Amino acid sequence: MSADHPVVLGVLTYVAVAVAPTLLIWAVARGLPVLLGLPELLRRLCRRAAPPCASGQSFESLVADLHRLRREVRGREPTTRVRRVALLAAYDDVLHDLCRAVGVARPPLAEVPERERPFARLQTEAAIEEAGVVLDPPDRGTAAA
Repeated sequence: MSADHPVVLGVLTYVAVAVAPTLLIWAVARGLPVLLGLPELLRRLCRRAAPPCASGQSFESLVADLHRLRREVRGREPTTRVRRVALLAAYDDVLHDLCRAVGVARPPLAEVPERERPFARLQTEAAIEEAGVVLDPPDRGTAAA
């Protein structure tokens, strides 16, 4: 039986040499993105802890942008998907900035997955209306009948 030990040892050595490169590549492929994403994660955590900075726009211009973008969102469908995505992204940004301006602590639209964005958008609009901003102003320039 002692003659079998060198064969078993040889097979184990062969398996270790064959499997080691695969395990090493797998570990690098799994660990490298985590290590490269670490600075961004730390920056995001620091930004979350810091008080929100002002967007640089006045309250009136934010409300005007909100009304303009809301008319476009509720109006006719944009011609391309890119235009639709850009329009909704701009609308979401203005909603988020306006939430910070009126003091909504945690806007529902802050960090939700794409499939839940329409509902979160409605919740954010409701929070803004509760803060006193009118989302649908009366039409200007139309004569009453």
